[in-house]
Amino acid sequence: MSDHSNAPATSSNQTLRTVLLSFVLPLVIVVGLVAGFLSSNKAATTSTGSEKAIAQRIQKVGVVAIREANREMKTGEQAFTAQCAACHATGAAGSPKVGDAGAWGPRIQTGFDSLLNSALKGKGNMGAQGGGDLSDLEVARAVVYMANAGGAKFEEPAAPETTK
Repeated sequence: MSDHSNAPATSSNQTLRTVLLSFVLPLVIVVGLVAGFLSSNKAATTSTGSEKAIAQRIQKVGVVAIREANREMKTGEQAFTAQCAACHATGAAGSPKVGDAGAWGPRIQTGFDSLLNSALKGKGNMGAQGGGDLSDLEVARAVVYMANAGGAKFEEPAAPETTK
């Protein structure tokens, strides 16, 4: 018989490298996974913030906001600046620009009530302005301001008298 064995020839360096990798590599992977899990868990609990932030995220969609009933009403120009200028100052989304008599002329001919109805309920690209931050009276004043800048001669609505 011969002295040769059928086992593959390996050096001691290969054996040492194989043994180290078979123990060290799984250990590194396990430590990395545990560290990643622990750090992601801490980040989730610390980044959520305070009780106030949590309450804001889980609040109901509809919120009732009560405004002061006796606050001073805005003038037409103030209401225009607060609500309408974003589109009507630039003509965005096809809205008639303030002061453009050509664009406002046909609208003015429909009358104040028609213009106010369009503003309060919305028309075309313009959303309804009624029920928002401005009262219906303030929206009416803004309509008068814009229409008069386009050539109309509407009177600005007066605030209703309050009884005490």
